[in-house]
Amino acid sequence: MKKFFTIILLLLIIIAIVAVGGAYWTITQKNTVPQNYRLTINQGDNWQTVAKQLKQDNIINNEKAFVLFSRYHNGKLKTGAFPIAGDLSIMDIVRHLSTATPEKISVRINEGFTIQQIRDKIYLSGSLNNNVQSLQDTEILQLLDPNSEYKSLEGLLFPDTYLFNGTPKETDVYQIAYKTMQKHLNNAWQNRDENLPYKSPYELLIMASIIEKETGHKDDRALVSAVFANRLKHNMRLQTDPTVIYGMGDKYQGKIHKADLQTDTPYNTYTRNGLPPTPIAAPSLASLEAAAHPAQVDYLYFVAKSDGSGKSQFSRTLNEHNQAVREHILKK
Repeated sequence: MKKFFTIILLLLIIIAIVAVGGAYWTITQKNTVPQNYRLTINQGDNWQTVAKQLKQDNIINNEKAFVLFSRYHNGKLKTGAFPIAGDLSIMDIVRHLSTATPEKISVRINEGFTIQQIRDKIYLSGSLNNNVQSLQDTEILQLLDPNSEYKSLEGLLFPDTYLFNGTPKETDVYQIAYKTMQKHLNNAWQNRDENLPYKSPYELLIMASIIEKETGHKDDRALVSAVFANRLKHNMRLQTDPTVIYGMGDKYQGKIHKADLQTDTPYNTYTRNGLPPTPIAAPSLASLEAAAHPAQVDYLYFVAKSDGSGKSQFSRTLNEHNQAVREHILKK
């Protein structure tokens, strides 16, 4: 009987050794992880959630072994994006996630982008928690600023590159971009030149958005600003194509025709006096400054030069302007 129990004990020891060896082999077996792989850990995720994601992405072969070793290792998970690459085992990955610092999430809002372009880019980036995709722009604006009297979210997000720890929500990006725009806009308004034809910071913002779309050349921004400010002072229509294009919406397919200039919309500055009702894009700080400090010139017209420089030809009179159009557009 004693011999029987000894044999059983030996068998159990052998089974235990085999099991431990198998477990050790499982957690130390290397698997090649692609160089561009990023694991995103969200708030509320645990080791089981991470194991499921890694198994789904074919990064690990054994989900249960990953969870068991993570419990043995007793590591702490952090939220954020973690680059994982190379020949790595379950043991390697658990230790890495327990000690590594997550990458900062970088979100870029581009100058001259409309709010729809901004929303589309942020959504398609896949790096954020998309928590407001079902909301209208005005609903998002109410979330950002319940006391806002703005008519639209258009133009109210400051273009810049924003860095976040963890995995931010879309609203986190919008909130900081909105507050940053308010800061720059209020500063531009407080330090603006005298006798500008704008009644409020919002009107200054609208003009800055038009300047942003009319020229990308730094030397021309203040001159373009002067043309539009002078036109408003003379009760002339702005007659700027970017506002017409904005008002066309999806009807715009890359070209603007005479009929488009004659079709009235709230944004058609060929058919309506004054500023359009809202900004038409996100203006840069340079465009805000240009709107607040137009050049001290009496130009009333401008046309893009044909030399590829991105600069414009400015004119004081209609005759001068027509000559510039013949030179740069009609090539006569």
